[in-house]
Amino acid sequence: MARLNLFLILAVLASGVVLVHSAYESRRLFAELDRAKAEGQRLAADAQRLAAERHAQATNLRVEQVARERLGMRVITPALVASGVSP
Repeated sequence: MARLNLFLILAVLASGVVLVHSAYESRRLFAELDRAKAEGQRLAADAQRLAAERHAQATNLRVEQVARERLGMRVITPALVASGVSP
């Protein structure tokens, strides 16, 4: 009978340790999931912001402005095309 009681006490202690460990892991995984969701929301907001910036940079007026300022391009006139002379 003493062996059975000892075995039952050890089984109860072992199950308690397993229960505490599983509760700790559950809390840790929930916190990690929460952090991952927050990171996903931050990345989605960044993606939307970048898409809006890309759209703003790709407008015709912006492209023409960059072509004139940075590349030194200008609008060609029919007179330049007909004469074949470079200004």
